[in-house]
This record gives sequence, C-alpha cells and structure tokens, in this order.
Amino acid sequence: MLIDPPPGEYRAYLFDCDGTVADSMPLHYDAWRQALAEWGCAFPEELFYAWGGRPVADIIASLNGMNGLTMPVARVARRREELFQRMLPRIRAVPEALEHIEDAYGRVPFAVVSGSTRESVTASLTVLGLLDRFEVLVCAGDYARPKPHPEAFLRAAELLGVAPEHCLVFEDTDLGIRAATAAGMNSVRIPQHRPAPPPLPAA
Repeated sequence: MLIDPPPGEYRAYLFDCDGTVADSMPLHYDAWRQALAEWGCAFPEELFYAWGGRPVADIIASLNGMNGLTMPVARVARRREELFQRMLPRIRAVPEALEHIEDAYGRVPFAVVSGSTRESVTASLTVLGLLDRFEVLVCAGDYARPKPHPEAFLRAAELLGVAPEHCLVFEDTDLGIRAATAAGMNSVRIPQHRPAPPPLPAA
C-alpha cells in the first residue's frame, strides 16, 4: 500500500538510495565492519545507522578522530566498496519505495540523491533492475556539502529542471529528512528495514 505523501503538486521524485530504494543498509554495515576490522576499528551498529546518509570519506575521517587512528581514507573506502560489491547478489528493493517508483514512473521524473559513491549507487540500482528509471544521479563527489545540507537535493532539482517546492523526497534517515526540509521540499519517511536483533539467551 502506497505511503501517502503530504499534499502538493509534485513534478519530480527524489530518492535516497541505500535504505530507501535499496534494502542495502545491512550489507553496507557488514562491509564496513569487515573493512574496519582490518585496522582494529570498531563501528557500533547504532552509530552506523545514526550516520546514515553521510559520505564514506566523512565517516572514515570521523572514525579516525574518534579512535585516535590514521586509517588511509581512500584505501579503506576502496576496501569497503570491494566487500560491498561482493554482497550485491543479496540486495533487494525496499517495497515502500518500489511501489511509488512503479506507480509514478513515466508520469514524473526521478532522481537519486545519495551519500554513497556513484559506483555503489549504480551497482545497487543495476542489480535491482531500476537504473533506467532514474534520469539523474547525484552521488558523493557531485556536491561539496553533504546531508543535512540541502545542496545535493537542490542540485538534483536543478538537473531535472524542477523547482524545489515541486519536488517530493523519499528518505529513511534523519539527515536526509532535514536536508529535504532545508531545501524547501516535502518528504516521505521510508521505514528503516533493519535486521532483527539476535534472540536473548535462555535463562
């Protein structure tokens, strides 16, 4: 069943990718955990989800600062991407976003606005068979200021030729919702599909 958006005259849909279109967040976390373990760096799951939407390089730099480490940003990012790519056959679409894509495709143009690399976004959408649905991809490296700054969403609106007030954003993170609001856009919150915690041991 479609999630009802706020009232408005929408001429473009802007989607986050990971956790919104692609149910990829658990896979990304596995890739992060494995890549960082090679450097003796922990990444608590709650922090990973709290930082959803941040670019990879920013996350590595922040982890370095928090843990007193000097992990090489580019090297760790490449390793994380390599591990994620191996997991891609397990990826699935998020039903709530897929329904909107199938319902509105051909009526309004779509863009992806992501903190992930273009390589990662393209790979995920290709596996899902959705890459051709999106006229515009705005990914890490295409903007200077990441979410919650509105720059990435405003860039997507500009590329689509649609005024911000006529764009509807689909997001799963607080950072993304804040960025959409700062851009003057209405938004739909996609519920996060997080793995269930392991059962408690028997008493």
